[in-house]
Amino acid sequence: MAVQSIDRGTTGETVWRLSWGLSCVALAIGILSVWPFWDGLSVLWDYWVNIPEYSHCLLIPPIAAFLIYQQKDRLETMVFSGSWWGVALLILGGALLVLGQLGTMYTIVQYAYLLSLYGLVLAFLGWPACRLIVVPLMILLFMVPLPSFLFANLSTTLQLLSSQVGVAIIRLFGISVFLEGNVIDLGSYKLQVADACSGLRYLFPLMTMGFLVAYFYKGATWKRLVLFLSSIPISVIMNSIRVGIIGVTVDNWGTAMAEGFLHEFQGWMIFMASVALMLGEVPLLNRIGRSEGSWRQMFGVEMPATTPAEALVRNRRLPASFVAAAGLLVILIVVVTVIPRPVEISPVRVAFSEFPMELGRWRGIHQSLDSVYLDQLMMDDYMLADYVDGAGDSMNFYVSWYNSQRKGQAVHTPRACLPGGGWQIQDLAQRTLPGIAVNGQPLRVNRAIIQLGNQREVIYYWFQQRGRVIDNEFAVKWYLFWDALIRHRTDGAMVRLITVLPTSGTEEAADRRLTEFAALIAPHLDRYVPN
Repeated sequence: MAVQSIDRGTTGETVWRLSWGLSCVALAIGILSVWPFWDGLSVLWDYWVNIPEYSHCLLIPPIAAFLIYQQKDRLETMVFSGSWWGVALLILGGALLVLGQLGTMYTIVQYAYLLSLYGLVLAFLGWPACRLIVVPLMILLFMVPLPSFLFANLSTTLQLLSSQVGVAIIRLFGISVFLEGNVIDLGSYKLQVADACSGLRYLFPLMTMGFLVAYFYKGATWKRLVLFLSSIPISVIMNSIRVGIIGVTVDNWGTAMAEGFLHEFQGWMIFMASVALMLGEVPLLNRIGRSEGSWRQMFGVEMPATTPAEALVRNRRLPASFVAAAGLLVILIVVVTVIPRPVEISPVRVAFSEFPMELGRWRGIHQSLDSVYLDQLMMDDYMLADYVDGAGDSMNFYVSWYNSQRKGQAVHTPRACLPGGGWQIQDLAQRTLPGIAVNGQPLRVNRAIIQLGNQREVIYYWFQQRGRVIDNEFAVKWYLFWDALIRHRTDGAMVRLITVLPTSGTEEAADRRLTEFAALIAPHLDRYVPN
């Protein structure tokens, strides 16, 4: 990036400055704005430090500060008129904060902070000055993590896509390979395209980079939009290429190519190549249409001009709208401090280790999940057992339980998880099971037929959450927020039943088995999944 210093000042112009006293007041208000949002912001920091997909977010606040500094020479020549719309934004941010605190939903608190920060800035600067720094303010949106259920669904989708494209690349080199979901079988070694290889570690930082590149680029608006949006296919394609490269190198030089330093180094090189591809779009776009100027002129980072020595320096006053916003902020701090923090309720329940292994004609055997799945699902308790009857029919029974779902731990839907194991969902519908009630409600389930190769199975699953039986994933998220707000509870479970559909069997027979088993477990569930 070229660094230029352009003299935009003129001799004799007026420059506005805050006195030291008012500067300290403004700084104190900025620091105070963090106080009521501290719980959500501390969780945000934990995401940045502990989750690799968001580690780049540590750089976003300093980058935003630099982009604002770039406009220093323009801002100091403007009279800050303030705007009462900023006060309205602060009120809205405060309302969201109260909702987020009462509902212990940290994502809402994090967005409430940004909204309140935007309100303070607008109340201080006013619209004309805010237009100069709207992009630096918007980039702060990239530092808030996705809600956990969106993150999980996006990760699963990218895992499958990267696996499919990666296998196609491996086959180009004449290597025999078999793909089962997100597991690439090379014969001597199986590569699992896990969450870490889904591409989100490329997608999130590359989208941020694309936003910056589009901001600095001085071409037409549509070209800037192309630069930003191109970050999505570039990250997906380059991550798929990485998966393919790992498969080829493992086949030729062994499993060490997929582990340790070499694995991390490959990832770093692919990311740098992705950035280079994005920057390489700039000269190509310059050749389209009427783009005047060299690459350096079209893509340069301007530094603020120095203040002319002859400039008339005048002291600013704090706009009335900013004074009002500061007063509202103090009131908000008092309100948040006075309102008692809700203590999340964890209901008393029985551990699944005590679930009966004899249910009617069915006899069960407890199974256990591998540590890799336990680390990913982050459950507090679970039930996994295989039941068989005297006729040789089998039933897989699984329940995932969470004491709390407010910090990212949340039930995973089979609709997102099954494709990762190679299963294809052939049919999915909802049905009410006749004569079966859970917590006094008719049991309504998701019913799906899934297939892996020649193997077919029928699956029933539903979400049992704080006395509700829910068959819709989005309804689960709504009730999660509502119950956190009203009942201070976010516990819940997902219940899943699977039976094999033999070649000679019928779907009707499988449905009868599933319905019979659901009727047997329904009376027991409330001890393990409290209302």
